[in-house]
Amino acid sequence: MGMLNRWTQPLNNGGGGDYIFLLIAWSVMAMSLCDDTLLCNFPKCRSKLSGFAWVTACSHVFCDQHGSGEFSRSPATCPACSSALSGKLDIVRTELSPSEEYKAMVLAGLRPDVVLDICARALAFWSYQVHQERMYQEYSLSRAEGQLKQMDKLLTQQNQSRELELTSMRGEITSLKKVMEEYKRKYSEVSERLMERNRQYQKLQGLYDSLRLRNMVVDVGERDTQPQTGHQDLNHAASQQATPLRSPQLFSRRPDAQSRFFSCLEADGAKPFFQFRSPARDRGRSFVSKP
Repeated sequence: MGMLNRWTQPLNNGGGGDYIFLLIAWSVMAMSLCDDTLLCNFPKCRSKLSGFAWVTACSHVFCDQHGSGEFSRSPATCPACSSALSGKLDIVRTELSPSEEYKAMVLAGLRPDVVLDICARALAFWSYQVHQERMYQEYSLSRAEGQLKQMDKLLTQQNQSRELELTSMRGEITSLKKVMEEYKRKYSEVSERLMERNRQYQKLQGLYDSLRLRNMVVDVGERDTQPQTGHQDLNHAASQQATPLRSPQLFSRRPDAQSRFFSCLEADGAKPFFQFRSPARDRGRSFVSKP
């Protein structure tokens, strides 16, 4: 209302002829630069007005839905500026597209200065609405630009953090590759050692089998040369025939028997020999077998 009174103050002082024409020209230019449809001044509405609208003395306009809901309470206040609207004509419900009969009769019989005063006040209201909408759009634009800057800053920070994470992950991948190569090398070494141990085991197993067979042949030959002296010798021979695959007695009771056994696994230039005690004799004697 203050804006409207300030713009129409020259009319109240009596010298508003030229001002009216300037105001009309400025309003026409403003209407040409923007949409010629007013918007609801309710903060959460901002919809285009059509049909009926509620106009207040504080130069605000509201759609029929929000105007009916807000101005039905007493005392009435403006939802846009919280101004008290207690006067009889502070709130007017007007038709935005009146009929031709209404336009022909609404200002009929009034003096020209009254008609011009009414037109000037109506154009001032329209100019204020255009100015208010422009200010609102500028505010919305500045807020959107601020949000855009914040989003751009946040995006830059996120990109930097992602780059740091990517760099650290690349370093971890490189270190893990090195560890994997080290494990591969160790696995190859262990595999080679295992293969070498298997070859040694197979070689020792073959030597053991050949020595066992040789010992069995010698033992059988010795039993054939022994005399049949009694029932004890017969039982002893029967027990030996019942278990022909028993492991040969390669170790003698002498302290140096074990060293003599392992002497057969040395270099090929050495002369291995085996000493064992005949189980069929009462007294111990040595028997040497050379390959």
